[in-house]
Amino acid sequence: MSSALQINDLHFDYPDGTSALRGVDLVVQPGERVAVLGPNGAGKTTLMLHSNGLLRARSGSIRVAGQLLADESLAQIRQQVGMVFQDPDDQLFMPTVADDVAFGPANAGLSQAEITTRVEKALTEVGMWAQRDRPPHHLSLGQRRRVAVATVLAMDPELLVLDEPSSNMDPTSRRELADILLSSGRTLAMVTHDLPYAAQICPRAVILNEGRIKADGPTLQLLADEQLLRENRLELPYGFDPAALTA
Repeated sequence: MSSALQINDLHFDYPDGTSALRGVDLVVQPGERVAVLGPNGAGKTTLMLHSNGLLRARSGSIRVAGQLLADESLAQIRQQVGMVFQDPDDQLFMPTVADDVAFGPANAGLSQAEITTRVEKALTEVGMWAQRDRPPHHLSLGQRRRVAVATVLAMDPELLVLDEPSSNMDPTSRRELADILLSSGRTLAMVTHDLPYAAQICPRAVILNEGRIKADGPTLQLLADEQLLRENRLELPYGFDPAALTA
């Protein structure tokens, strides 16, 4: 079976010459949930934007479900890698929730019957079917983020990529989104500064710093390594003890 995502020796420089990724290797197997952790400026979001070709590397390779990301495969891979951005308003622009979720399948050329089925399934999965006729900008941040997830689920992607999914959400919204992600059974990669959220959702984590993978292993094991966290400018919130969760 092919890896869901395979990144080999990835290098990327920004136009000003800043080196953002310096030889990154990462493999995510089907069904895995992997957190990408690291301080500001580490290259986390830059790395994830490469997974569906929104950014293109200076050198290295990316494969999604065994398929090499290249100009000729870009459209297909973008259907296989579903990106959920930090700000849901970057993804929601249609008059109603249902219209937003239907947008991707419609542009993929699916039949109206299939589009309708996918919209209902995706919105039901995120608990937003009852809100299908509402304008997205009338929803709370937590609701908008769930609709943003639904827009991606409607495309039935091979890999779900989330950028700071718990950012600015209240505890109830955080829990609701975590329940959705845990129950979906999807392969996912999640960029986050929220270390307890990473521990809750992702059994595996990688630490990215200075454009390089510094550690890769069980999330709770990495979070219990105080020296590793200190070296990579990561801080656990007061009162959170990953060692207690491994006992």
